[in-house]
Amino acid sequence: MDFDAFKATLVDIREELMGRLGRTHHHLYEREERVSAKFSEQSQELESQELIFNLEEEAKAELKLVEEALVRITDRTFGVCQKCGEQVQTQRLNAVPYTRYCIDC
Repeated sequence: MDFDAFKATLVDIREELMGRLGRTHHHLYEREERVSAKFSEQSQELESQELIFNLEEEAKAELKLVEEALVRITDRTFGVCQKCGEQVQTQRLNAVPYTRYCIDC
């Protein structure tokens, strides 16, 4: 297994996720609040903020999986299913390089 190639891919994913988290964090917590005077616009703004918050939470969860996969590369357990102990299929790792489980599990 080419650990270096998977590591490079995971590092790229990590950088993209960190950029996304920076943008969502800025949008949610650092920008000036501009609340519309119209109720319908306030409602839409709240829906948009909720969507951005959900995207931020998803990115945090994915980043955690990426970080865990990078640790598994370091300790050479990357590509081993954490449930059954069998090798994770290369096609699955190519599709989801931070996966913890084989297709069957």
